[in-house]
Amino acid sequence: MKNLEILDTTLRDGAQGEGISFSVVDKLAVLKALDEFGVAYIEAGNPGSNPKDMEFFEKAATIELKNAKLVAFGSTRRKDVEAKDDENIKSMMLANTEVVSIFGKCWDLHVTEIIKTTLDENLLLVGDTIKYFFENGKEVIFDAEHFFDGYKANAEYSLKVLEAAAKAGATVLCLCETNGGATPMEVLEITKVVSEKFPHIKVGIHCHNDIGCAVANSIVAVEAGAVHVQGTFLGIGERCGNAALSVIIPILQLKQQYKCIEGDVSNLYQTAKKLAEISNLRVANTEPFIGSSAFAHKGGMHIDGVKKLSRSFEHIDPTSVGNERRFLLSEVSGKQAVLSKIESVAPELTKGSPQTAEILEKLKELEHEGYQFEAADASFELLVKKLLRSFKPHFELEMYKTSGEFPPPVDEMSSSAIIKIKVGENTEITAAMGNGPVHALDQALRKALEIFYPALSEIHLVDYKVRVLESSHATGSRVRVLIVSSDGKNEWTTVGVSSDIIEASFDALVDSIEYKLYLEER
Repeated sequence: MKNLEILDTTLRDGAQGEGISFSVVDKLAVLKALDEFGVAYIEAGNPGSNPKDMEFFEKAATIELKNAKLVAFGSTRRKDVEAKDDENIKSMMLANTEVVSIFGKCWDLHVTEIIKTTLDENLLLVGDTIKYFFENGKEVIFDAEHFFDGYKANAEYSLKVLEAAAKAGATVLCLCETNGGATPMEVLEITKVVSEKFPHIKVGIHCHNDIGCAVANSIVAVEAGAVHVQGTFLGIGERCGNAALSVIIPILQLKQQYKCIEGDVSNLYQTAKKLAEISNLRVANTEPFIGSSAFAHKGGMHIDGVKKLSRSFEHIDPTSVGNERRFLLSEVSGKQAVLSKIESVAPELTKGSPQTAEILEKLKELEHEGYQFEAADASFELLVKKLLRSFKPHFELEMYKTSGEFPPPVDEMSSSAIIKIKVGENTEITAAMGNGPVHALDQALRKALEIFYPALSEIHLVDYKVRVLESSHATGSRVRVLIVSSDGKNEWTTVGVSSDIIEASFDALVDSIEYKLYLEER
């Protein structure tokens, strides 16, 4: 296999994405997860930009990384200041990393209009900065900012900047598609020119996703000779984000036989889930390779084909990236899908067994009432286990009561709930406040059960959806509630249906908790 270097910039470029805010603890957790996954470089921030990044580098220095090299990021020296006297460069030296990433201007427009200097002076800024770090024993990655726009505007000058960086000691010339507007053919042709001009130095690629081409641009750059690929694991970043390494790595490693990481690519799914949890994000269902729908089949013909020969409707084995195949239940999936779902929960059942017929009949009855198990895999699994008499509830509800107040008291919750449950021979009564009756019930139920099942403290709700089923009945309509829950390692969905939205929500909450306890036992 041909070797590639992967640099993950989740902690630097990813942190510039809207809604992303990493604490130092978060950054250390991301660092460990990425190192465990096996990327070569982790670009972790600009130590000169804020105290938090400097604190991170101080604490990261105490962590022994197994696979990755930690990278400090910063700019070339300022005009009229020697590199050794530049405050940003001093901070990067204090970060004490083996590798530094230096960005410099490659578009003449930026040189004259943004940093307000001459083209020749900019060459000195790049060369002096890289030479200073190189002479101080650092491995230097040069991020050629706005390289593709610069090349299209003035190819001769943008290549001169790369020459200055290479001559000063840079080990990687990373071509940055900073505005995210280049097409794959442009990236292919320009990267090929650079690779041929600098055959004895590593060429890299760093893409943004403003026209949805970041992954494609990264892949074609590798085809054109790039051996160093930058991105963020989940594609987060400024504006429309960065190239998603969770897509790039499996394409290059599983489909094009490049060795991208030191770890196992089958850890991709779990690493993505871990990073999403730390970043307080949800991985989109349709995200390639790592989304819950990436290997989900709904059409009857698709399901039949996959069961007979998986590659007839799947481009890779889901387990190769740590994901799993799912068969969805709906009006278009047919009987085969239902049987396949039952088989995944209870493989001992046969197509003609009485228990299978009972489950199919119960599903029809529940779907007529408004239940939908296409997304609610956890509720479906519990239902099958209950019908097979192989599931014993972990608690019994004896009563609950909710009340609300409007307008809510200043700085106080608007609703309260009282709940009484029984676990074995023990009875527990608790009360809790919440932002609305469902939240109050959720808090009260957890409070009562955590006494008996401490593992429930790991659960938090990720999503809550309500769908009106009979709009003609107005406020008396039946509703379907879907709740997505997570314990940081697993994510599952449960469903409840009733003409009372609180009852439907509570039924979904109970299933969510029962499923967590079932996972603990399993």
